[in-house]
Amino acid sequence: MSDSQTVSAAVAKLYNTYPFPPEALLDEPPPGYNWRWNWLAAHNFCTGQKPQRQDIRILDAGCGTGVSTEYLVHLNPQASVVGIDLSTGALDVAKERCQRSGANRVEFHHLSLFDVEQLPGEFDLINCVGVLHHTSDPIRGIQALAQKLAPGGLMHIFVYGELGRWEIQLMQKAIALLQGDKKGDYRDGVQIGRQIFASLPENNRIVKYEKQRWSLENHKDEHFADMYVHPQEIDYNIETLFELIDASGLEFIGFSNPSFWDLERLLSKAPELVERAKDLSDRQLYRLIELLDPEVTHYEFFLGRPPLVKTDWSDDKALLAAIPELNPCIEGFPSQCFFNYNYQIVNLSEPEFKFMQKCDANSTVAEILADVQLGLDEVRKLLQQQLILLTPA
Repeated sequence: MSDSQTVSAAVAKLYNTYPFPPEALLDEPPPGYNWRWNWLAAHNFCTGQKPQRQDIRILDAGCGTGVSTEYLVHLNPQASVVGIDLSTGALDVAKERCQRSGANRVEFHHLSLFDVEQLPGEFDLINCVGVLHHTSDPIRGIQALAQKLAPGGLMHIFVYGELGRWEIQLMQKAIALLQGDKKGDYRDGVQIGRQIFASLPENNRIVKYEKQRWSLENHKDEHFADMYVHPQEIDYNIETLFELIDASGLEFIGFSNPSFWDLERLLSKAPELVERAKDLSDRQLYRLIELLDPEVTHYEFFLGRPPLVKTDWSDDKALLAAIPELNPCIEGFPSQCFFNYNYQIVNLSEPEFKFMQKCDANSTVAEILADVQLGLDEVRKLLQQQLILLTPA
């Protein structure tokens, strides 16, 4: 077998042994939401406006046991969804999961990312979470996916970061050394890893990080195996991440956690340093932030294929003529206090609350403001907070 085939076979063996993710199967739609998997919310985040179409095609590339696939179906009721994965065991779980919850607009294929060209047509949204870093050639993988992204389409990607996973890397190497010739026996690897953690002193750095960050998930062997005995993992920093992104030929739209990449979060007590950082390029700024806050365990971001129409709503006339509606990924509204798209608590003023109550996807901003005492800058703030979507006139 080629190196690529060897790696693929080893990865498939891991997930056949420990199908991942191991979330329980439900006889109803999954709870809550992940806005990155909601076409309306994700498109609004990336472009500043509601998409023109909702009858789209979605690809879940490396779907595993179908946790993300199930959400993609239920959160996008007009979309058709395709899931692909290397592991037949994981796919069996994915099929049962979606069948039980009524996620019936989905089809599954036993397929590698590298062979995605075998699927017919293009996709408007491609979701690839926790997959590229487990392939033998992530650049080849992202290029294969990029070829299937339709013009105006979005790709949502999640890959590991090296700085925040340093202790994980150490444990991976320690387990591999102790396994010796049994490396590739994933149940043996999990057993050894459990023994190591049980034996190390409580003040050991690896133990402390496990308890602080991972132990709640890692009580399940599936999570433990995925983290500590995976046969293939490539971790990134900002510099190598953008080598991957550039190789895709797609446009980098932005990280899905922009607040993390705000330098003032770290250096607000030194405004002169924040000012000096304005001479840095975006990529240099990202690198500076991760060096100062090396807890980065992963990067989650959006890419797009032009043409992507983006709107900043700085033109008052355009904003007044736009039609607002509520972001589908909020919880607890109508109330002045509710959860936003990131499950953070939002407290609205009385005028903001009244404005959002009138966002019925029919009235224009101007028509609503005729009855609500709210300024255009406050409307822009609601949009910036991802609380509303706007459809241009």
